[in-house]
Amino acid sequence: MKRFLNTLFVTTPGAYLARDGETLLVRVEQETRLRLPIHTLSGIVCFGQVTASAPLMHLCGEHNVLLSFLSETGRFLGRVCGPVSGNVLLRREQYRRADCPQKSAAIARSMICGKIMNCRTVLQRALRDYPDANGVSALRTASDNLARTLAFCGEDLPLDELRGREGEAGAAYFGVFDALIISQKEHFQFTGRSRRPPLDPINALLSFFYTLLVHDVTAALEGVGLDPAVGFLHRDRPGRPSLALDLMEELRPMLADRLVLSLINRRQLQPRDFIIRENGAVQLTDDARKEVLVAWQKRKQEEILHPFINEKIAIGLIPHVQALLLARHLRGDLDTYPPFIWK
Repeated sequence: MKRFLNTLFVTTPGAYLARDGETLLVRVEQETRLRLPIHTLSGIVCFGQVTASAPLMHLCGEHNVLLSFLSETGRFLGRVCGPVSGNVLLRREQYRRADCPQKSAAIARSMICGKIMNCRTVLQRALRDYPDANGVSALRTASDNLARTLAFCGEDLPLDELRGREGEAGAAYFGVFDALIISQKEHFQFTGRSRRPPLDPINALLSFFYTLLVHDVTAALEGVGLDPAVGFLHRDRPGRPSLALDLMEELRPMLADRLVLSLINRRQLQPRDFIIRENGAVQLTDDARKEVLVAWQKRKQEEILHPFINEKIAIGLIPHVQALLLARHLRGDLDTYPPFIWK
């Protein structure tokens, strides 16, 4: 049985990953710091100056353990993975639908609706939890705008128009994201999304968690035999895991955005936990990155009732359940793809 939650994060500068039979070794300055049987892992994420031996890469490929390399700031650099498993007929159907604008739009519509509903839930929870906070009026307006956009997306729209509606929803949501920050306002403010590089702590956290989520979703898609590079909402681009980006859209508000807000509003992160580089880029300190990774793993271990399968599962399993549901839809077992709806 594959342990989906067992992802190893390697953040120690200079760490070296090696193989000893069927075991992963993590060495730092010639000293073995960790030994893990490879079958206990589903993924390995390496940050910064971390290297791996060729035999270790072979071992990961043989056991379908996704090995990802990220920069110190959390920017995705590359990954090593084994052969894509699964029925070839499933992948052929994925490619056929990706090549058909109408069929792509049908799947993309479900994902966009899920994303908008979950973004709206983030705003509504803030209204419920902090009814007297500043920005309540703006939050209500944004929530109403998301509801209207959701109604439009429920129609049979072409793919390009669906993308436009998604853009409108994203602008409304992030336009009031600063109002969701109720603690440490003198140090943490959000004026809009900035990437490559992130220019403030909130953007640095969002980008960091989105990178981790891409890793988990990619592993989930490969686990059911789908090609992470061929999407329906995000079009093909060399080196981009388009289907993983598709699937993570509906998961970002709950898995990433809410965790960012919790870490700031509960003062688990302080201004001292961030560094500003010469080019203006903001990144986490080494100690803060470790703390954030612990929070990410703890969040994934919490349980939630999945609204479609109506079973309690660990939050970390949501990408895998959604990948399975997407595969079932492509095989014809489900009439539509059911997005994850957070309640």
